[in-house]
Amino acid sequence: MPVPHQTVSRSLLVTSAALLSLSLTAPAALAAPGPSTSPSAAPPAQMSTVGGVRLGQAGTQVDLAGGAPVLPKDLTARSWIVADAETGDVLAAHNAHWRLPPASTLKMLFADTVLPRFPASTKHKVVPSDLAGVGAGSSVVPVTEGRTYSVRDLWLGVFLRSGNDAVHVLSAMNGGIAATVRDMQTHADDLQALDTHVVSPDGYDQPRQVSSAYDLTLIARSGLQKKDFRAYCSTVRAKIPVGTEAGTKKEKGEPVAGTTEIQNTNRLLSGDTDVPVYQGIAGVKNGNTTNAGATFTGVAERGGRVLLVTVMNPAKNEHNEVYKESAKLLDWGFAAAGKVQPVGELVPPRSAEASASPSGVPSTGADATSPADGKGAGPAAGGPSTEPVSAATGGSSGVGTALAIAGGALVVLAGGVFLVNRRWPLPDLVRRRTSRS
Repeated sequence: MPVPHQTVSRSLLVTSAALLSLSLTAPAALAAPGPSTSPSAAPPAQMSTVGGVRLGQAGTQVDLAGGAPVLPKDLTARSWIVADAETGDVLAAHNAHWRLPPASTLKMLFADTVLPRFPASTKHKVVPSDLAGVGAGSSVVPVTEGRTYSVRDLWLGVFLRSGNDAVHVLSAMNGGIAATVRDMQTHADDLQALDTHVVSPDGYDQPRQVSSAYDLTLIARSGLQKKDFRAYCSTVRAKIPVGTEAGTKKEKGEPVAGTTEIQNTNRLLSGDTDVPVYQGIAGVKNGNTTNAGATFTGVAERGGRVLLVTVMNPAKNEHNEVYKESAKLLDWGFAAAGKVQPVGELVPPRSAEASASPSGVPSTGADATSPADGKGAGPAAGGPSTEPVSAATGGSSGVGTALAIAGGALVVLAGGVFLVNRRWPLPDLVRRRTSRS
């Protein structure tokens, strides 16, 4: 049963024995059966059992106890999962390990892999080769050739506008597309996101590029350990540079240098005409392509409990359906938590198990956010602006509380080890947005 959040003083460390017990909960869960990297038309009869045998079974998996609400009746997604972000308990799932095209939710893996490598204040002048290979019809910020951007600007473009152009520029800074794909695949393997096969860092439709609801949830949970990741994915709107830089030869018709405001396309965070801002939402990432349909991974907090939800490709062809089904699952999860038996778990990364100190107690550490030079990329080090950002109207009271995934027992990657019951600081943008709700 998930443990409710108590106080900041709860700061217990997981011992190496506890880490080992997590990895041994389901002996068959440590290796995927090696399915094809091509998505199937129907859920395979046998899927990966990472996280538990039930999660490898097709169809809906849930164990309702007395007083637990039934699942929403009108869910149409091909795959979904609801999990407690703190304990890792999977409350319910539907085809959790079905390998499907992920669309831009794969950008969470890109960010979790690359974001710590560059301080937010680093400047980069975009050259034509940086934008080579951006797919036709891609979502863009837009990023302009010849313009100098900070790494902060580029990450805002990735998280808010799902900009494939920003992903390609950051990938060029990271050694190129091929190197970044290799890095992402290595990181996915370490996270035990074994359904995930990376072909392009931006999630653009590519043959054999797949992930799963389970994997995307693992990836989100890992990314949310990072202060700067949390700050970017919780940003509703921000200003980024546009136009031709001062001192640069300007072609006829090009705009004068300035800034423009961009808004997060995560509708549970920013709201829309038919989708209110979800109470307690704090990210994470949405996507939509021809092959993938609509995909979404979100995190929200209510009453000290933090839940993760991933929904992939609803069959119902209705505006914002992926957000509507995600909201229904979150509502169910908050009502059902503590009244259902978990059907599986979110497993720890392999490196966390291997990094326990010789004494058997993992070392303490801060957020896993800092690049090699020690400069973090969060708000205090040039991260997202801390100017007040109000959520779109129509949200419920307490919008954006989310506690910045500060709910108490989130497993955190800090120097390659796991800590639990560590309360994380509330990102400034979420705090300010909450105070204005």
